[in-house]
Amino acid sequence: MSRLTQFRKSWRAAAALFAAFLCMAGACTAQAPPGEIAPAAPTLDALVAARKYVQEYFDKFSDLTCKESLTQSILNGSGHTLYRENSAYDYQFQATSASGSLKFNETRDVRNPAYRDPGRTLLITTGFASLLLVAHPLYETSYTFEPGGEEAIDGVSYTRVRFTPLPGASSPASLRLRGKNYPIPMAGTLWIDPQTGTIVKIEAVVDSSMSDLGLAGLRSEVRYAPYTFHGPAETIWVAESAVIEVDTPRQHWRNLHKFTDYKRFSVNVHEEIGQLP
Repeated sequence: MSRLTQFRKSWRAAAALFAAFLCMAGACTAQAPPGEIAPAAPTLDALVAARKYVQEYFDKFSDLTCKESLTQSILNGSGHTLYRENSAYDYQFQATSASGSLKFNETRDVRNPAYRDPGRTLLITTGFASLLLVAHPLYETSYTFEPGGEEAIDGVSYTRVRFTPLPGASSPASLRLRGKNYPIPMAGTLWIDPQTGTIVKIEAVVDSSMSDLGLAGLRSEVRYAPYTFHGPAETIWVAESAVIEVDTPRQHWRNLHKFTDYKRFSVNVHEEIGQLP
């Protein structure tokens, strides 16, 4: 999957990168841990609908472009900003499926480069569309799912479904350090429209279980919003914002991404997308 997160420098000043959502430019498949049969997912109508929605989403909306703004921050122990950079990109996401696997490709072209302080270590984060794979049938045996109750967002009630990783199972998230990938055991919550299966929000966390690799914690939140194509009119939910925070024993980073001006892209056709009122 895509490289969701990487460091310009490692926290020990050695060349390294952190990648979470690492199916970009590669095929995604999933399996239960060797010698272990994953328990069946609970009967949750919203989760069943979400799996269908996510599978159709990648099949139907496989090539999107948008404008992306990014704020990269370094925080102190109390959460106050010590340093910040702002930049802007033209972003394109492509997905293809074949032989029971998914392949992703992501490109980001700089529109407005930030001032770079070479003495600062910043977090680089990409690949947010791939987070939906938590609910894809490919990863059905990688997590246990349980009801999380109902919650209203902007006056609309959504079903919450909690997910917990199974030990040793495949993960759509990986830590890349010194040329090696380490699966990340993400846990979190999906906010699902029970009628359509649309996922409107995802929160995922990684605790201190990877402290031996220097990762003290990771938190991510992706929010989705409805956009519509024109000619013909067609509405889809796309990533509107993403917040990623990473902690190591010495640093605390936060990246805020915002996505606007979506288009459906093809070789010969561009269709403007405007956000629904």
